Order: sequence, then C-alpha cells, then structure tokens
Amino acid sequence: MINLFRLKGISSRIWKSILLVLMILFLVVGTKLFMLYRDIYSANVDLDGKKKSFLFIRTGAEIPEILDSLEQNGWIRNKRSLQWVMEKKNYASHIHAGRYLLVDGMSNNVLVNLLRSGMQTPISLTFNNTRTVEEFAGKIASQIEPDSVTILNYLKDGDYLSQYGFTPASSIGMFIPNTYQVYWNINADGFFRRMYKEYLAFWSVNRLKKAEKVGLSPKEIGVLASIVDEETIMNDEKSKVAGVYVNRLKRKIRLQADPTLKFALGDFTIRRILNQHKKIDSPYNTYKYRGLPPGPIRQPSITGIDAVLNYQTHRYLYFCAKPDFSGYHVFARTLKEHNRNARKYQNALNKERIYR
Repeated sequence: MINLFRLKGISSRIWKSILLVLMILFLVVGTKLFMLYRDIYSANVDLDGKKKSFLFIRTGAEIPEILDSLEQNGWIRNKRSLQWVMEKKNYASHIHAGRYLLVDGMSNNVLVNLLRSGMQTPISLTFNNTRTVEEFAGKIASQIEPDSVTILNYLKDGDYLSQYGFTPASSIGMFIPNTYQVYWNINADGFFRRMYKEYLAFWSVNRLKKAEKVGLSPKEIGVLASIVDEETIMNDEKSKVAGVYVNRLKRKIRLQADPTLKFALGDFTIRRILNQHKKIDSPYNTYKYRGLPPGPIRQPSITGIDAVLNYQTHRYLYFCAKPDFSGYHVFARTLKEHNRNARKYQNALNKERIYR
C-alpha cells in the first residue's frame, strides 16, 4: 500500500524545486531583458558636458572606423553595446557618409536610427577674399569632404569647366562669395554644379540688364570687379574706381592697373610698383596689353560686382592712392594732374622707406 504522506512530501519538494528553478529563470531572463533594454534605450552618448557635437563619417567608412571615431573622441560610454545594436539593426548595409548631430544622452537606438537614416546636418559653407585658385581649393577643402587636390584639379580642367562656360583662367569667377547650406559629403562635381546654380541665380535679370548697359558680359564684369576689389577696400569708393576703368575701356586706353601686375608676378606683398614690374610679358600686364585680362585676379566680391554694374558716371581717367595712407584715392582727369598726385604719393612712400 502506497504511503500517501510520503508521496505528499515528495511532491512538496518537487514543487519547491520547480519554484526555485522558475525564480532563477525569472531572474536570469529579467536580468537579460534589463541589460537588453539598457543596451538599446539607455543613454550611451556622453559629450563630456557639451550639449551637442558632430560626427563626420567619410565616404566608404565601415563600422569599425565609425566606432573608433566615437571612442577616440570620448563620445560613447560603452562601445560593445553600440556595436551590438549596430549589428542587430544591420547598420553595415545602411551606412551613409555625412555630418551627424550628436546630442548628449542619446541612446544607442536613437543614434543608430539617425545614422541609418542618413539624416545628416548641413554645414554653412563660407568663402570670400580669395586671391588664387590654390587658396580657394584649400579654403573649400577645409569645410567639406573632398580634398584640395581634387577641387583644384576641377578648377584647372578646361574640358570640365567648358560645360559651365568657364576656363581655368576664369574659373574662380564662378563662385560668388557668400554662405551656403550644403552637405559635408558633397562631392567635387556636386559642389561645382551647386555653385554654378548659385551663380546663375545671382545674375538676375536686373543685373544682366545692368551688365548689358555697361557693355560687358557677366564674366567680364567679374574680371573688372576683381581689379576694383584689389584697388580699394573702401566700399564707398569702389563705384568711383569702377567708373575710371569703364571710361578707359570705352576710350580703348590701357587699364594700367597695378594689381594686375602683382597677379602676373605672383607677389601680392608688393606695395610699390616699379618700372621693372611693368616689363613682365603676361596677358595680365594691363600696362602692356589693352582691355581686360583673361580672368579675375582674385575672387570678385559682391560689392565689387555691384560697384561695376552701378559704376559712377564721371570724366576721371586716373586715380592714385592718397599720401596719407588712408586707403582712399585722389582722382584726376588729365595725365598732368595725375602725375602731380602720383609724385605726392611717391614722396610719402619714400618718407616711410617703402621701396617695393
């Protein structure tokens, strides 16, 4: 006969064991779920007191490089958990180059979703006061992904530039100085296409009509504007200086613009143009060759362009820097008057021992 009390005791022990196993499983599963939740949803981006920063992902980058960048900058607390979330979300198949806004306290889930989406933050690309294409290429490359060599090659590629109606000599005139919203990973071709679009937008119907009235094409206006920009930094004087050059062009008088010699010589530090400088055989030597040089001698500014388009109507054919070194100029109608003004300035240079 079966001992019911003994069976009852055995059943009690089994139930206790089952309950214990269940409790252990609950704790294990609960711990795993907590760790899983923490890895996915808890804050993992730590910007060390800053509210935001930017992660740059280059074209062709892979997960290890992206993780290393985050880790080396000290922007994540747990690299392993982020890598796990990236793997689970198949981020390797959805990597998009660009500039991404990181916010302090971001979770792995939010961060990976952002990177997977390709929703990058544009940059404010700014350029102005640039003299050479080499300087321009360097300035642009410091703000977007393409390097300066790539950008410079485009600036000097006649076949490529021809689609925009520019040449290597005139290419810098295509870029209107301003601030533009672009994506950091824009390629060189995309950058040129965007800037040409901005160039066309800048040359509105109103500006085109004014250029026609001046008797110059938009590209020629840019060339003359670059000379005006180099002649004076005083915006309230630029239209007057432009008027002198327009007068000389209309009368077919050589421009005799000192800044064009500096460009031809490749030396912008020259403060005093000498007769020996005027002998250089260059299409940019406006003392030797009539008309405009083949391209801008610097990136023309908007104020310079508008000064030419709205040049001051007068009868002056000459101007010379004032001997007080104020940055302004004195204007003359005749060569005799101009030579008198020039001697005063030369005497001032001698007094200051400025000989080159």
